[in-house]
Amino acid sequence: MRNFLKEIRTGISSKYPVWLLISAVFVFSLVGCSVFSSLEAEGNLPTPQVAVAAATATLIPTFTPTATLTPRFTTTPLPTITPTPNPYAQYSVDALSQRSYGGGVIQIEGTLTKSNAFTRSIFKYRSEGLDLYGFVDIPTGQGPFPVVVMMHGYVDPAEYSMLDYSTRYADALARAGYIVLHPNLRGYGASEDGYNPVGIGDVIDILNLLSLVRSQAGVPGPLEEADGEHIGIWGHSMGGGIVLHVLEIDRDIDAAVLYASINADEKINLEFFEFDGRGNFKLQSTDEVLRSLSPSTYLDRIVTPLSIHHGDADTVVPTAWSDQLCTDLATLQKEVYCSFYEDQPHTFQNSGDTLFIQRVTAFFDQKLK
Repeated sequence: MRNFLKEIRTGISSKYPVWLLISAVFVFSLVGCSVFSSLEAEGNLPTPQVAVAAATATLIPTFTPTATLTPRFTTTPLPTITPTPNPYAQYSVDALSQRSYGGGVIQIEGTLTKSNAFTRSIFKYRSEGLDLYGFVDIPTGQGPFPVVVMMHGYVDPAEYSMLDYSTRYADALARAGYIVLHPNLRGYGASEDGYNPVGIGDVIDILNLLSLVRSQAGVPGPLEEADGEHIGIWGHSMGGGIVLHVLEIDRDIDAAVLYASINADEKINLEFFEFDGRGNFKLQSTDEVLRSLSPSTYLDRIVTPLSIHHGDADTVVPTAWSDQLCTDLATLQKEVYCSFYEDQPHTFQNSGDTLFIQRVTAFFDQKLK
């Protein structure tokens, strides 16, 4: 069959008649279909091998973060700022204004002098756990007498005596009809010493004394003849600093005298004096703390009339300080009277001293009587 077909393709079959060729082709076709059919029926046809690839799902990987991410840059946390406690907060004018004062009694320890004009006695009281002493001049006669509390200036404590230079001023007021209490400040005379930053320990002591004066005035005892409704205060040099502090805390004072007073700004005092203007070691603190301790910060709180005196020959405390204080108080529209004395030193002498006593007495007479 294969050769036959080959002969047909090559034309070799041309030796056969055409009809014979056509018949052969027809027979070949029939035979081929029979053979193919018989093969198929007998199952002899090969099964087509078509490889079908099974679809396999490709999973998208799941992103799993690492447990700890390490940053490229590390930050340092800012430190927590803890404000430094102010060790002097309890001594500020605001803090002192919130306190209560008094407690205890003023008691007489003995008589020093008795004259036609007045009797001078030693008195004692307690303040902040300290025993404090001083003298009191009580006019002869029947009261009630207005009261003046007098604060002395700085003197070397080793040289100070209870009846020191300021005694003459107390005696002059007693003769004019005033009960005068002249305490010896902390560490002076028989008074016990105690912590006294920029003189504020003395301020507390005077505030306690004023409270006791009011509570004992007019009742049987050493101040039976006292008029507790009319009280003045007087201060020289460092005593003037006490006066300013007291006026800003106790607004019931009726009149006050400043005599060659130290500065109302404690920073200036510390810069100017070898110590603190009171013989104490200098307080080391910030400007903000010093402002809280300075009367200059609170001048607007003063309601008491003031009489200010200073000599222009003062070599201890600059006269300009009193001049500036007069200006500051006048600017605040406070009642202030200022007197400056030609050729007078820190503690007045002779005619200047006499004139000073006259002016002070007249001022107290106007305000306390």
